[in-house]
Amino acid sequence: MKYEVIDNFLPQDQFDNLKKLATGPDMLWHRVNQLNDKHNEKEDFDLMFVHLLFESNMYPPSSTFFEYFAFIQDRLDCKSLRRMKLNLYPHTSEIRTHAPHIDYDFEHKGCILSFNTCDGATVLEDGTKIDSIENRALIFDASKPHSSTSTTNARARYNLNINYFKKKK
Repeated sequence: MKYEVIDNFLPQDQFDNLKKLATGPDMLWHRVNQLNDKHNEKEDFDLMFVHLLFESNMYPPSSTFFEYFAFIQDRLDCKSLRRMKLNLYPHTSEIRTHAPHIDYDFEHKGCILSFNTCDGATVLEDGTKIDSIENRALIFDASKPHSSTSTTNARARYNLNINYFKKKK
């Protein structure tokens, strides 16, 4: 599976501002009890929290926080944004790898930007594990199966998940 990892994805001041928003007390989170359509009934412990910033079929953007994150589209050379959301995976006593899923069933790019360094990760279809490192972005084909994990060494794993179409060169 072809993917790209970009450390120090954003200039530090921009990253710090976004991290403060994403992990701060003013962010509103919605609990999701079923992480994806491949939910396993034996995995009732798997839950996450989401803040939907933008969904392409919703206008205006679903969150007033979107304006603070919108500039990242330029950094990604984004032609069209499909979805942008914040994810919070709570601490678990052992690493939980969630069921593989695809974000959408058509070819598109995915970007996962980590807001904190922890022992959580994104696991790609071929088993490649991309560690959650603060200000690290993973760019990949989000129409291919991938999994998220929880974390054991932080209160939560925070990231920004973006689904988009890239400009043609």
